[in-house]
Amino acid sequence: MKVSLLGRRRKKSKSSLTLKMLPLLLLLGAGACAYLLLTPSSPGREVFVDIAPGTGSRGIAAQLERAGAIRNRYAFMALRLFKRGTLQAGEYRFAEPATMSDVYDRLRRGDIYFRVVTIPEGFNIFDVATAVEASGLATKDEFLAAARSDVRLVADMDPKAQTLEGYLFPDTYHFQRLETPDHMAAAMVKRFRQEAQQLGLQAHFHAVVTMASLVEKETPIAADRPLVSSVLNNRLAQGMPLMTDPTVIYAAMLQHRYRGAIYQSDLQAESDYNTYKHTGLPPGPICNPGVAALNAALHPATSKYLYFVADPAAQGHSRFAVTLEEHNKNVQAYRRAQHASATGP
Repeated sequence: MKVSLLGRRRKKSKSSLTLKMLPLLLLLGAGACAYLLLTPSSPGREVFVDIAPGTGSRGIAAQLERAGAIRNRYAFMALRLFKRGTLQAGEYRFAEPATMSDVYDRLRRGDIYFRVVTIPEGFNIFDVATAVEASGLATKDEFLAAARSDVRLVADMDPKAQTLEGYLFPDTYHFQRLETPDHMAAAMVKRFRQEAQQLGLQAHFHAVVTMASLVEKETPIAADRPLVSSVLNNRLAQGMPLMTDPTVIYAAMLQHRYRGAIYQSDLQAESDYNTYKHTGLPPGPICNPGVAALNAALHPATSKYLYFVADPAAQGHSRFAVTLEEHNKNVQAYRRAQHASATGP
């Protein structure tokens, strides 16, 4: 059978054209890949991608593409062939431009989006709720509701607990954006349990944590806390009222009447937390104490002191006294220093 010369020339021409176009096609393909992989992309707004545990790489790529965090899911899958590694579950925030390689590395590192909540020593549940609200995780009322209702979290330690006051351990916490107030409260209680175990606190939680909360509020100086604890314990042993201002403030806060200072009406107010009117410890903790205060409650100093007042000559420290006469002299010295500071030279 004869093949025409014209047919041979056409086939040769097509083959030659394909060979000539191949470098161009490869170059275009490489350019497209480089564009998809190396050119930063942005969703144009703040978006969150919540990757559930067990999600496969195809599902992850599809979520990222839908959110606008990457341009093409298939390019992401191709990148995975080279980068490998485990892509971690969690919620990720995307807002700033990033290359596909950067996005991949974030998921491999587990660079999950967290909001930070810092709880200093001595914060009470109202302060903690305010800190949670400031982080944007929940409203103050939502967290307070959890702190008041989730007492089951501490029922084994403190069956008398009416709220989680005292057990929301002071620390810096990193919570995911969709964390619930219940989960946040549980995380804080878990930290308390860890610290209590380290301190050897295994029983009498209610009394120890309540005492620690008073010590925490009475002095910011860790070195003074065992002495403050000794004063409070000595007064309890003698049946004397504790007469601590922080309990009066807490009583006013519970009754929504605290005005930023203590008034005579506050000292006379009827509340089980008013240690000017009632002997013994208050019904429960008045704040969330840290390690030093808990340790002071567990191991008070041995002393005969029954009184203390702020020392005007030593910033933050206290002056301790055995007798009321000595204490009154210390109080007068404190008031003179306060007056001198207010009026100036």
